[in-house]
Amino acid sequence: MTEEHAALRAAVRGLLAEYPARRTIEGDGGFDTALWHRLGKEIGVAGLMVPPEYGGAGATLHESIIVLEELGRALTPAPMLGALLGTQALLATGNEQACARWLPPICAGDLIVAVTWDGVLIDASIADILLVISGDRLYAVDPAAVSLRTTDSLDLTRQLSEITLTDISEISEIGPAEPLHDLACVALSAEQVGTAARALELTVEYAKNRVQFGRPIGAFQALQHRMAEAHVRVEAARSACWTAADALVTGSPDAGRLAAVAKVWCSETVRAVTAEMVQVHGGIAITWEHDAHLYLRRAWSSAQLFGSPQHHLDRLADALLR
Repeated sequence: MTEEHAALRAAVRGLLAEYPARRTIEGDGGFDTALWHRLGKEIGVAGLMVPPEYGGAGATLHESIIVLEELGRALTPAPMLGALLGTQALLATGNEQACARWLPPICAGDLIVAVTWDGVLIDASIADILLVISGDRLYAVDPAAVSLRTTDSLDLTRQLSEITLTDISEISEIGPAEPLHDLACVALSAEQVGTAARALELTVEYAKNRVQFGRPIGAFQALQHRMAEAHVRVEAARSACWTAADALVTGSPDAGRLAAVAKVWCSETVRAVTAEMVQVHGGIAITWEHDAHLYLRRAWSSAQLFGSPQHHLDRLADALLR
């Protein structure tokens, strides 16, 4: 972690603190346009991996991982996944006209993009452009030209939609879609690390202050062991995520397998840690007013995005048997 990385983390965390997730999801639409504009214009989160000639920062996946961790930590409803995948999908086409048209406004936070492989999209209801990957082709779709249905989601901080295509425009060949799918898995894993880390922090803080039988419950050794195990899980998940990110940045032939490992381990970790959060908090954790259920919902919902843990375990098994 460099000084620049620490400064980026502090800047994102400070800004997100001004926009609590609960306030956003209870507002109209479940999305704060002002926050996304500030993230885009003040910090440039949407264009971190975009070359400067298109309005981006020319950074690497490492910087995006930091931002995604912070967004996951705060449960912020923000279209960062779409921005990251959309910009990289456009760049992968090599279509200079399409890049010049769409990348600058995406980087500035003025154009919201959603990406899909299978007709299910995150944040499609607020998107200005939909990018559809089919095989090795990339298509741009006007949201007004599709039949869009917002689906009920366990995660109250993330909107899911299904689309039916009626009028689409091909951009160009994108090449094999697998690298983008691996990127999606690593990006989501970073979110999960942030969510698990914050859930653990809140649980430890509660255990230090909740008094039972004449002393804080955090003083009981059995609970200390559970918190220690959760901490080990979170740090292992962070290592898995960053190792996979390094593999993608360097173009390692193991990138696909490491992305699958990250998705499996981070999914299992965030589910385990948020379940521990509910257990330690007790009755208050199952009230609507407490945030514990928001963390638990995010954990179980995110585990199913971009392939369930079992899907990626099967993928790893196939790779080992070849």
